[in-house]
Amino acid sequence: MSLMGNLASLLPARRTDPHKADISRAVNRLMRPSDMTRELDPMLVWPAVALLLIGLVMVYSSSIAIAEGSRFTGYQSNYFLVRHVIFLGIGFAAGLIAFQFSMRQWQQFAPWLFLLGVVLLIAVLIPGVGREVNGAQRWIPLGPVNLQPSELMKVFVALYAADYTVRKLPDMGSFRRGFLPMAAMILFVGFLLLREPDFGAFVVICAIAFGVLFLGGINVRVFALLATVAVIGFMLLIWLSPYRRDRIFGFMDPWQDPFGRGYQLSHALIAFGRGEWFGVGLGASVEKLFYLPEAHTDFLLAVIAEELGFAGVLTIIVLFAFLIQRAFAAGREAIHLERYFSGLVAMGIGLWLGVQSFINMGVNMGLLPTKGLTLPLMSFGGSALVANCIAVAILLRVDWENRQMKRGGGG
Repeated sequence: MSLMGNLASLLPARRTDPHKADISRAVNRLMRPSDMTRELDPMLVWPAVALLLIGLVMVYSSSIAIAEGSRFTGYQSNYFLVRHVIFLGIGFAAGLIAFQFSMRQWQQFAPWLFLLGVVLLIAVLIPGVGREVNGAQRWIPLGPVNLQPSELMKVFVALYAADYTVRKLPDMGSFRRGFLPMAAMILFVGFLLLREPDFGAFVVICAIAFGVLFLGGINVRVFALLATVAVIGFMLLIWLSPYRRDRIFGFMDPWQDPFGRGYQLSHALIAFGRGEWFGVGLGASVEKLFYLPEAHTDFLLAVIAEELGFAGVLTIIVLFAFLIQRAFAAGREAIHLERYFSGLVAMGIGLWLGVQSFINMGVNMGLLPTKGLTLPLMSFGGSALVANCIAVAILLRVDWENRQMKRGGGG
């Protein structure tokens, strides 16, 4: 041992560059997933977990009557509960896998994922490939489950729009080089979605894509022109489509035709009225007993309002507000650290969750026309739930990398 000690003393001392050591520590943390859970933002994790668990309980409560009375479900009261638990498990596994990829890798995947989404949207329209339900061809059957490409496309668009904006940052002030290519791609995606038709997904995807462009510094005059054209375009799409036009008229006065075009909204409003401050009690809803259509999907919030009252609805709104605020906070922090792709992805996901939850809540409360959009993280639906879990996992990855970079940089 003394000989080794003497040899060591004869060797020159090894100099270390403090800056290189900091970078090395940061890289090691990014590549090593150990102890990750202790370094996650609790204000990002717990609202998402709470929404998922409340959604599980309320999906079961709102679907018992439908499941017991339908031949399709085999008259099994827990039919939707079992499937929702399975989808939650798949979503958790998908989220865990998504978290393992660095944001640099997600940026490399972004164009290919967007292309995959376009291919799936084309495939769902092919006769014999896509499955039609209630007049809409939005699903691709995969054995016992159905894949809804439009839900996955929301994740892909958030990633692609961020990647596109980062690559085109010098051209963001140009209409032709910065805005037009993305607008053409989104319009093509919109054309495919309207062929299904899925107007609600088109609105959300437009909000994600153009919201990210705006946050990335697109010319304000171009954005104002875009907003004007978009409003006119959506109005034309509504007016030229008889069933969308009927929904608008039903929304304006649901009581004029409560057994026809105002049926869903009138029963949703009845559910809100019955709930009052603290609800009629968990499981005691009357509207879910074959009165309120899609009680476990699009109108889950109405059942929450009836059973848990104003207090329950306010809790859901606060949880979504916390989650969206933390998404934007993670995005701002990433941009402060000059991780522009990560920041725009986080904000894009925040926009997605915010816009879709706002539309769903507005529809349930009678503030917006009836639209087939689910409540993120809560409503029954396999593809939507898995896509939501992947989105939350990417948010957590952005926040986790922010913390590692700050610690590695001595901040």
